Amino acid sequence: MGLCVSSESAKRKGGGRDGESIKLLSTAKVIHVDGRVQEFNQPILAGSITSQNPNCFLCSSESMSIGTCVPHVREDEELHAGQIYFLMPLSRAHTPLSLPDLCSLAIKASSTMTKDEVQLLSSKPRLVFR
Repeated sequence: MGLCVSSESAKRKGGGRDGESIKLLSTAKVIHVDGRVQEFNQPILAGSITSQNPNCFLCSSESMSIGTCVPHVREDEELHAGQIYFLMPLSRAHTPLSLPDLCSLAIKASSTMTKDEVQLLSSKPRLVFR
């Protein structure tokens, strides 16, 4: 069973505190095996990422859960703004995720977020059990 925390306010653009306009989650983020982050503000296909990283597969943070193998993002699928994706080594393609694996990925993902994104995600959290 995986756990996903999201917030409706973080899914919208603009409307920050005190009237400031915060452009939140407007990019698709890809976290590489080495922790490097690429952000895409224009539509891009998963195959464009994996073709540059032939020993890796791409997965969405939304589809990960403990004790299951990580589903691959299809090559012809467009990455979605506001989503975090991970490049994982092909050697991990058929290995179920453990709790320490998921925690490590969560730490990498949280390090990609700005302070404002973290604060808005913290307000009105909604838990989704999978």
